[in-house]
Amino acid sequence: MGDRRQAELDDGDERVECLWVRIRGKTNKADIIVGDCYRPCNQDEEADEIFYKQLGEVSQSLALVLMRDFNLPDFCWKYNIAERKQSRRFLECVEDNFLIQLVSEPTREGAQLDMSFANREGLVGDVMVGGHLGHSDHEMIEFLLHRELRREVSRIATLDFWRADFGLFRKWVDRVPLEEVLKGKGVQEGWTFFKKEVLKAQEQAVPMCRKTGQQGRRPAWLNRELWLELRKKRRVYGLWKKGQATQEDYKDIVRLCREKIRRAKAQLELNLATAVKDNKKMFL
Repeated sequence: MGDRRQAELDDGDERVECLWVRIRGKTNKADIIVGDCYRPCNQDEEADEIFYKQLGEVSQSLALVLMRDFNLPDFCWKYNIAERKQSRRFLECVEDNFLIQLVSEPTREGAQLDMSFANREGLVGDVMVGGHLGHSDHEMIEFLLHRELRREVSRIATLDFWRADFGLFRKWVDRVPLEEVLKGKGVQEGWTFFKKEVLKAQEQAVPMCRKTGQQGRRPAWLNRELWLELRKKRRVYGLWKKGQATQEDYKDIVRLCREKIRRAKAQLELNLATAVKDNKKMFL
């Protein structure tokens, strides 16, 4: 499995019973963070927030698997709802960090107290609930942990149209009197000349960047506007940690992002429902 080392977090606290372990990947394999957490039934909201802060830190850029007993029995994972305030706050944290809940069976006396989460599809597989370890009254959860390929730095250069200056591009093309230059030229000769001028304009107006591989597909509901809002949320979180923004500033943008995510998901579901007869490929 590679080297195992305890992950270093900025804000540890004895009130939160969590162990974070980094599984070092071997050659061409990515690291994985595994969190083993126990949440007592009487844990207060302040300790919950400390845990959510730790979870937000480790889930930002690493493959994450989170498991153990959270003592929150009032969840309905089928509809993503909960009754108690602390349970709803936990559900919000799960959504904010894009975690996928993997356990669908009760683990103790008909209640689903033990859960397992991953922040990437395909990271965990073959989840099974059953059996007891020693004298524990909780069911065991077994799963396979799939290793991911480490993202390699690409040496392939490609055009970065996101940063292109199309105004400059038009100026370069317009400066060539095409009607006069192409007059009397054949189709192939004219096309060769036109293509050469367009490539010159492209070289001046469109910068180059390194091609990045796609480790995983973005969610279908994640558009560019929402992606920018989520990036802004993480930036405000960083400012809050440094004392350059207030907690209220961070909470406001968290609420805004959460509402926009829910609207985007609802809109996607509506689009799928209304267009499925005309465009069945929308499900692919």
